[in-house]
Amino acid sequence: MTRQEIIAMILAGGQGSRLGVLTDFIAKPAVPFGSRYRIIDFPLSNCMNSGIEAVGVLTQYQP
Repeated sequence: MTRQEIIAMILAGGQGSRLGVLTDFIAKPAVPFGSRYRIIDFPLSNCMNSGIEAVGVLTQYQP
């Protein structure tokens, strides 16, 4: 299998109940981290740095 055939699937559908008030109005993947990034930025960056350009983000929960 070549890298062109790889599709990464990122699971981003949790309720975020352990994050408390941080997820009252925004989804867990969109929660700010370090005033510069969002939680979803880390797995997306890992995919891009690994040469995986086709990425699907699976969502489920919407506050």
